[in-house]
Amino acid sequence: MIKTIFLTSAIKMPILGLGTWQLTGNKCIQAVTSALELGYRLIDTAEIYGNQKEIGQALKATAIPRQELFLTSKVWRDNLKYDDVFTVCQQTLMDLQTDYLDLYLIHWPNSHLPVTETLRALQELKNQGKIRAIGVSNFTIHHLKDALANEVTISNNQVEFHPSLYQKKLEIFCREHKIILTAYSPLAQGHDLKIKLIQELAQKYGRPVSQVVLNWILAHGHVVIPRSHQPEHISDNLKTLDWQLEPADILQIDNLKLNHRLINPGFAEFDY
Repeated sequence: MIKTIFLTSAIKMPILGLGTWQLTGNKCIQAVTSALELGYRLIDTAEIYGNQKEIGQALKATAIPRQELFLTSKVWRDNLKYDDVFTVCQQTLMDLQTDYLDLYLIHWPNSHLPVTETLRALQELKNQGKIRAIGVSNFTIHHLKDALANEVTISNNQVEFHPSLYQKKLEIFCREHKIILTAYSPLAQGHDLKIKLIQELAQKYGRPVSQVVLNWILAHGHVVIPRSHQPEHISDNLKTLDWQLEPADILQIDNLKLNHRLINPGFAEFDY
């Protein structure tokens, strides 16, 4: 069983799950099916991924009780108006063939659509039992400050986080405000597997390079959602939980300070 952490005082979240960005069609169905069979319970998706129906098919085919699963989805940045949030969430629930989401995130901040309105809609969805927890994604510290000014509990911030983009200040801020950080693109799309230090540590521990990276993220107390459609990689990622990096090695990776951001689309408003 995959270890969990408290997302809220009443909700436990697995520390490792399956990311599904860019997984579509049969590849997506097979990846989710393989992950569930191996013991994964956290499945991460989003409206914009275009794969929620496939994930719903995989979930319907499993015998795993719904309460043992943890489903995360996200509302896209163009659909953050109050009424739109309800429409998108209802479609997501239909596609995933479920009555509720465990975690629902604002996918990206949007300076043209005030976060207050979106959070009000999310809180109402929570009150209705359609979502269990509210979170955000790609929020910087100042975005989080804006969100936290509202009387809505923000439980999660899903961001790009890996050894070559160690967002330490954001990590500290989230920890201080009891916001669980989820790392997406944890392997930096393969970039971090080529870092000499990471390769040396993989040799030292006799583990795949990918496990060293994932282990480092977990050592910081974060949730990690690596994406893969290959059963052997999905299995290898799970084995990250079988061992731990030594504190001195964690510190070595901390000190890489490469500051290399991969996910930076034209609409990103990291500094608004």
